[in-house]
Amino acid sequence: MRTAARLGATVVGLAAVLGAGWGVGTLVGPVGAPAAAQEHAADEGHPDPSPAATADAAPPGGLQVSDRGYTLDLVADELPAGTSPLAFRILGPDGAPVTDYEVDHDEDLHLVAVRRDLTGYQHVHPERGADGTWTTPLELTPGSWRVFADTTPAALGADLTLGADLAVAGDLRPQPLPGPSPTAEVDGYTVVLTGGLVPGRESGLTFSVSRGGVPVTDLQPHLGAYGHLVALRAGDLGYLHVHPVGDPADPATAPGPHVEFAATAPSAGDYRLFLDLRHGDVVRTAEFTVHAGSGPAADTPAAAEPDAAGHGHGDD
Repeated sequence: MRTAARLGATVVGLAAVLGAGWGVGTLVGPVGAPAAAQEHAADEGHPDPSPAATADAAPPGGLQVSDRGYTLDLVADELPAGTSPLAFRILGPDGAPVTDYEVDHDEDLHLVAVRRDLTGYQHVHPERGADGTWTTPLELTPGSWRVFADTTPAALGADLTLGADLAVAGDLRPQPLPGPSPTAEVDGYTVVLTGGLVPGRESGLTFSVSRGGVPVTDLQPHLGAYGHLVALRAGDLGYLHVHPVGDPADPATAPGPHVEFAATAPSAGDYRLFLDLRHGDVVRTAEFTVHAGSGPAADTPAAAEPDAAGHGHGDD
């Protein structure tokens, strides 16, 4: 999605729990971020931006079902738990389904689904019928879900992120929001985050990828980049604008171990980051909680340069 990022029907009796969670994880990681990213993180040790600067930050997407005359129209806003087919349309200003889109990051439309406690994240690419109806299967657990359509209608010629609520009946088991940690483990891979979010100001996020203590230097392109990042604000699930740095078509962009993005947090608070990486022809998702708030960006722990043994150290 130009990842440039661009978030409720409520199940009866549902209370979305977004509490502090599970504590801060280990600060040890096998790969350090590049020096430029370290300098960027250090530069962000500054007081909060002025209220005016925060107010000027681009608002997150996905908070509205309709925007600029376009509407996300779910065929059904209630689905059963399990593998369920989701069908929807994007209606244009004339009320008719949109059938002409610009390709954005290799796809006409990206669909993100997540439960309101920020679990169950899925990033899929639905199929569109001739009548403009999109369909895709989703793996759903009981609770209140938010679905985001990230796309560029050709007639609009600009990025558009719309959000709608989806109810899934059943025995809800809400999960707490994990605490901030710079390290995520997924399928034997370790991903270390350097950098943080600062309210009202663009900041750098560098993800360093290793497997079994060895840096991964042969990441495969995924959606036009060596990684794809979605950032959601806890509470209202505002969908942030995130930009990848570098292009796989450019020989100067290395296929790992470092993958960089630029993001702007519109406000203080907790954010959940979902990083999709492709390696060995498999897409895996590393998840992080990041806090953007008062004080320096170090509020979000960052990995330090590796020592001689290749292990990073958390900041004291």
